[in-house]
Amino acid sequence: MSVSYSIFLLRFVDGEVVELDFERFRHVTEPYVVAGGPEEGFSQLRAEDGGEADLYYEPRGGSGMLCVTATHFARGAMLGVLVRLAEALGASIVPQDSGALIFYESERRHLPAELQGNAVVIAPTKKALQAAFDAH
Repeated sequence: MSVSYSIFLLRFVDGEVVELDFERFRHVTEPYVVAGGPEEGFSQLRAEDGGEADLYYEPRGGSGMLCVTATHFARGAMLGVLVRLAEALGASIVPQDSGALIFYESERRHLPAELQGNAVVIAPTKKALQAAFDAH
C-alpha cells in the first residue's frame, strides 16, 4: 500500500538549503527506476518487494539539485531505499506535517532554527523511519 503523503529530502548547512549531489542520487535510485528519469525530473521507483515511490526533483546544471520530494511511497523495502538515499545525499528527511528526521545529533545545528527544536534523531534504517512515521 502506498501513502499519499510527501517527504522532502533536503541538505542543510548553517541553516541554509544546499545542493544535493545528483550523481549520488542517480547511483542510489538507478537500480529501482521503472519510469521517468533525470530529463523529466521525475522517477518512479520499485523496490524488491514491489513497493513503489514517486520522486520529483529538478537537476541544477547537471551536478546538483535542491530537493527531492517523495510521494505515494510504499512502506516496507521502499522505506529502506529512501533512507539509503537520504543518507547518501547527507540529507534530512522532512515530512510534510512534522519535524525533521536526522541521522546524527551533529546535524541539528545545521537545520534552520524553526526545524531544530522538533527534529528527531533516528537510525538510518527502514525500521526507524517506519517507527517515526507511526509516531505521528
